[in-house]
Amino acid sequence: MYDYDLLVVGSANADLVIDVERRPGAGETVLGGDLAVHPGGKGANQAVAAARLGARTALLARVGDDAHGRLLLDSQRAAGVDTVGVLAGGAPTGVALITVDPSGDNSIVVSPGANGRLTPADVRAASGLLQASRVVSAQLEIPLETVVEVVRNLPAGSRFVLNPSPPRPLPPEVLAACDPLIVNEHEARVILGDTSAEGRPADWARLLLAKGPRSVVVTLGAEGALVASAEGVTPVASVKVDAVDTTGAGDAFTAALAWRLGSGASLAQAAAYAARVGAAAVTKRGAQESFPTAEEVEAP
Repeated sequence: MYDYDLLVVGSANADLVIDVERRPGAGETVLGGDLAVHPGGKGANQAVAAARLGARTALLARVGDDAHGRLLLDSQRAAGVDTVGVLAGGAPTGVALITVDPSGDNSIVVSPGANGRLTPADVRAASGLLQASRVVSAQLEIPLETVVEVVRNLPAGSRFVLNPSPPRPLPPEVLAACDPLIVNEHEARVILGDTSAEGRPADWARLLLAKGPRSVVVTLGAEGALVASAEGVTPVASVKVDAVDTTGAGDAFTAALAWRLGSGASLAQAAAYAARVGAAAVTKRGAQESFPTAEEVEAP
């Protein structure tokens, strides 16, 4: 019996968001709207998204001993996330600077702060959390060596889900543990390198699978997603909505997919549900504030 449906190992940031008519070019200044501060970070976002859906969720992360850190802890606890694994101190809380244009698209610059101090030793010290978790999810806003340590400490029978964002080449040890590896088009191209220059998304999925993951999900925005495993490549339809703000939508997708996989859904079933969750998230502003409950996902 697992204590947690999902353990998220990852980043926790304060999101500083400004609406702009258009994003500035090099050397250009543009005026924006009022600054809004939201709890964010890919790890913290995934934990809140899963908890909102009803998953028993824990977060292993590091924040600063500052106002932004307290904001993040309050947000996790309000969503029902177990914060026993959230460490404080060592550096200021990470910050993401986000601009959002009228179409809902965003650009993000991240200052890792305390996220860069989440170490392999922290993972080893949290072995009890890993042992108690059915699914473990990670991203790359924390040191890669910390993600490697997560893989090395996975208990038998658990499932590892990785969204390699921001993308970088991954060691075979990490790739082999992914079930699935979840990438968008940009992340797929970085991981594949020159081999992605030609071909279609289905080709990327097969090439990524050949690198060692047990399964792969390629998200394609408004065009849906593809899931790939030894059984083949399957398309997943998109859910049409009017996007307001895409911040955090990928995190909501990943969290929903990880939780559904742990509940026994097939990869295609989990991805279809995750597409509905991600679509619901883009209809509201903010990241964590936009994540839907299970009831909202099921509403017509």
